[in-house]
Amino acid sequence: MDAGLLVEREGPVTVFTINRPQARNALDDPTARALGRALAEFDADGEQRAGVLTGAGGAFCAGADLKAMAPDYVAWAGDPEGPNAAVLSKPLIAAVEGHAVAGGLGVALRCDIRIADETAVFGVFCRRFGVPMSDGTTVRLPRIVGQGRALHMLLTGEPVDAAKALEWGLVTQVVAKGEARAAAVAMAERLAKFPQLAMHSDRLSALQQYDFGLADAFANEKRLAEAAKRAEALAGAARFAGGQGRHGERD
Repeated sequence: MDAGLLVEREGPVTVFTINRPQARNALDDPTARALGRALAEFDADGEQRAGVLTGAGGAFCAGADLKAMAPDYVAWAGDPEGPNAAVLSKPLIAAVEGHAVAGGLGVALRCDIRIADETAVFGVFCRRFGVPMSDGTTVRLPRIVGQGRALHMLLTGEPVDAAKALEWGLVTQVVAKGEARAAAVAMAERLAKFPQLAMHSDRLSALQQYDFGLADAFANEKRLAEAAKRAEALAGAARFAGGQGRHGERD
């Protein structure tokens, strides 16, 4: 594995740590490609059920390392080897401390859930340098925060702090300084305990519905749910009838 990326397996949870603190975890091309490969390996590993993506040294990711950028740098979302290209079959949670800006914002957006600590800052800081977004941000950001707020971020390059990110729905939880990774791992461990087929089919339907009209989206939801209905739903209903998981309690 590339020295700029640490991969740790904690039971059914894989933690990916961008490890270039000297550059606020800005990704050079080798590390970006290494992250793409590591995520693909995680997705293919039947023992791993959820992932956490974070950064070392109090920063998440400051985007592409402009000091190391080559003219033919890989487009993180548009090229198959990019870290933001593939839609994973498993949930990935971002644990954001410090800056998640420029391409680092795109890395956070490729995750399903974002948990931030109170130091987190999001923004399209590359606006001031004339570097375009090629990391999926222009596609994913409007879907998460809405067109108006997305355009505000994209056009102005202004920073969005943790409190505003929570208000806008860019993150779903804000924790104390230094607690984002622990909170994200705890959430990943909870997800790993759920019946997996139903969770995966619901997640994939939510991600794919943008590609369909309403009737086709419903049909796709029905198709994706079939395996879970056969393998998990009846057993789950029987557990509920037996008293498990009622009143908001987890099994």
